Amino acid sequence: MNRWKQYGGLAGLFAVCLAAGLWGFTSTGGALPWAKRSAQALQRGARDGGGALIDLSRGVLVAGPIRKGGMMLEFLGIVILLVGFGIGLYVYVSRSGRLDDSERTA
Repeated sequence: MNRWKQYGGLAGLFAVCLAAGLWGFTSTGGALPWAKRSAQALQRGARDGGGALIDLSRGVLVAGPIRKGGMMLEFLGIVILLVGFGIGLYVYVSRSGRLDDSERTA
């Protein structure tokens, strides 16, 4: 395929996506509704107080819908799975593929 046809197609796709985004932004009222919600959330958080995510005396705080919805077991399973995957990946990389300086490509 011709390079200029690819660039033209990409530019056309970009223009269509930009126009669709601009139309959606203006049809929903722009950023004003989101700004109002963000301001309310920030003001409510400042009023209610905040705290650290990890506090050794309290443990790790979990989001309310997870905790209140009875999904702690599933959440713990995902955390254990991801930690296990991370450790496994670390062990795999540390045991295999140690490249010498002569084998590295520039």
